[in-house]
Amino acid sequence: MSVKKQDGFREQRLLVLPDYIQKELGEQSLTKSLYVSDIGFFPHAEFHYRERPEGCDAAIFIYCVEGEGWIEWESERTIRLGPRSLAVIPAGTPHRYFASESNPWSIYWFHLKGDDAGGLIALYGLSDEPLELPLGTLTSFIDGVEQSFAILSDKPYAMPAHVHVAQTMRHLISEIGFGIGRSAQNRKREQHLEAAIRYMTEHLATAIRLPELARHTGLSKQHLIHLFNRETGFSPIDYFLRMKMQRAAQMLDLTDLSVKEIASSVGIADPYYFSRLFKKVMGHSPTVYRNIPKG
Repeated sequence: MSVKKQDGFREQRLLVLPDYIQKELGEQSLTKSLYVSDIGFFPHAEFHYRERPEGCDAAIFIYCVEGEGWIEWESERTIRLGPRSLAVIPAGTPHRYFASESNPWSIYWFHLKGDDAGGLIALYGLSDEPLELPLGTLTSFIDGVEQSFAILSDKPYAMPAHVHVAQTMRHLISEIGFGIGRSAQNRKREQHLEAAIRYMTEHLATAIRLPELARHTGLSKQHLIHLFNRETGFSPIDYFLRMKMQRAAQMLDLTDLSVKEIASSVGIADPYYFSRLFKKVMGHSPTVYRNIPKG
């Protein structure tokens, strides 16, 4: 029968904040959106095993320095975590993870609580697949975790220490998000987005329909909508209309063309519809906007 251990490894480092401190951090304005509740390092964690059928009330970050292990979550989804790889388990996700018996992992890990934890994970897609950190990001990540552990170990009851660690973790997660943003998959997404926006720019004087734009980019309509919503916060057509209004604003600033002429130049035949749309996007009617001093 295999031995299973949650913790208790030679030369391990481990810090779990008491509940009353976590309660205070969850209520303090500077930490309630994001704070570390648990943090540690398990070297050569032989027989390491943890199972949470109901999930954890915190997001769990596990970074494998060497060796390997396995993580199971989302029913029957299983991933291998090897050297230089980071896995993120969102809060509330049932899971279990364990070290390889033949090559047990050495892992840095921490738990993040607060509303921003889930938001940052979703924004950067950190829980989609294990992430292999670029070398530059890797150094910053390990240094940040080491420093955070040292600060919390030294001053576990000091609010300034927790605020500093929270800011450090926010920066680390953002750096990871940008670091993996150059992966092949993300570069492909950027290429699709750039192709769509370039096509829009070339057709500002016309009307573009979603099927036409999807055919040009080689994506399905649903995939294109998802891409634009994820990267810009707008649907493709909404983004196109905003591009038209930005071009119209430039023309209002730089030319003496009438509102009707500008509307026509961006492919909108009805000047009244154009004026309503311009005010909705830019916050002022075309005439008011033109008269606002700029520069």
